[in-house]
Amino acid sequence: MNVEYTGRQYEITSAIRKEVETGLAKIRKILGDKFDSKVILAVEKHRHKAEITINPRNGPLVGLAQAGDMISAVNEAFEHLETQAIKYKTRWRSKKRHQQKKWNGREAQTEVLQPAVGLSEKTAIPVVVHKFPQ
Repeated sequence: MNVEYTGRQYEITSAIRKEVETGLAKIRKILGDKFDSKVILAVEKHRHKAEITINPRNGPLVGLAQAGDMISAVNEAFEHLETQAIKYKTRWRSKKRHQQKKWNGREAQTEVLQPAVGLSEKTAIPVVVHKFPQ
């Protein structure tokens, strides 16, 4: 699993990295270990924004959050990602799969086709074509 960190107007500290790693550990328990993730942390005026994107095999999961400090923004983003991951996982499990028909060892019985009534010239019923005035 690869994690790509990006800080926009923000220096990423070791405390934030630990917080991100613990959040990813929770999601790793749900989805498994085969996904890449991008973490974008930004500061705009007094808002701290966290955007965490995880790419499992069937499309990305994105968690966005903003708060007064960066740790709470990261935690909110991971809460949002957890709900998405659980929904993704249950949807994957609850898909109905159709069972293939088992072969019972016998070949399919061939049906004897009988010609329909009126197919030969001797038994055909004459058709009268009417002409209507126009």
